[in-house]
Amino acid sequence: MNAEPRQTLLRKPPWLKVPPPYAGQSHGVRKTLAGLKLHTVCREAACPNIAECFASGTATFLILGNICTRNCRYCNIAHGLPTTADQTEPARLAAAVAEMNIRYVVITSVTRDDLADGGAKVFSDCIRTLRESRPSCKIEVLIPDFGGNPEALQTVIEAGPDVINHNIEVAASLYPQLRPQGDYRRSLDLLKSISQTSRVSKSGFMVGFGETRDDLTRLMDDLASVSCERLTIGQYQQPSRRHWPVKKYYPPEEFAELKSIALAMGFRHVEAGPRVRSSYHAAKAEND
Repeated sequence: MNAEPRQTLLRKPPWLKVPPPYAGQSHGVRKTLAGLKLHTVCREAACPNIAECFASGTATFLILGNICTRNCRYCNIAHGLPTTADQTEPARLAAAVAEMNIRYVVITSVTRDDLADGGAKVFSDCIRTLRESRPSCKIEVLIPDFGGNPEALQTVIEAGPDVINHNIEVAASLYPQLRPQGDYRRSLDLLKSISQTSRVSKSGFMVGFGETRDDLTRLMDDLASVSCERLTIGQYQQPSRRHWPVKKYYPPEEFAELKSIALAMGFRHVEAGPRVRSSYHAAKAEND
């Protein structure tokens, strides 16, 4: 039996180099998270910006456990059968936000297709708890698609976050290969529903999977057509050899071009760059 050919990995370009891990504040954030038994997408998804964000005293909190019911081919978060939702999580999250003195918090979750509401109530509880304990704190939530359940989305909307983000992630043509449990149209419909409320709508996607420029133009046009206000565009980086390989590393100049195209389409705020992720410099958009 012939062995599988070894995967050829593209060499990372110099513009993707990240600063060395910070001491001091970074250590303090890790200690706080460990003490309160909280997860962050920063660590679970192996985000390249973890050192910078932890050093600045911020983190993107990952609620509803750290095991996802879906298995997207680019994602480093573990998949399988999640544990029961922890009712004490909203209070522990609020305690971490207070201890870290966070003024703009981002809350996301694994996808929980095993729950009837996809975890929407836990999102709502976290938002309401933070509103009571830290009324001046801005709240952004990065939500899954809740299986297209409109009542679940309404539960989150009524809790009153400032920004509701739902990442489209990849170009439509790549959904069957990379997001087989997702649905491109369903995600667009969810973003359209958010845009019809007083909440700020936001989305993001990655490049480097093998998409074409036409794919990206069409993707941004689709997001603009549902009145998405904020957009993030970043470079996909392969977490391990078992994940989808990087087909191309986009140079900073191409990200600048994509940002110009997006702004011309009407997006109010665009973060685009090799190291950009959905919550990277999220608070900056408040000044636009």
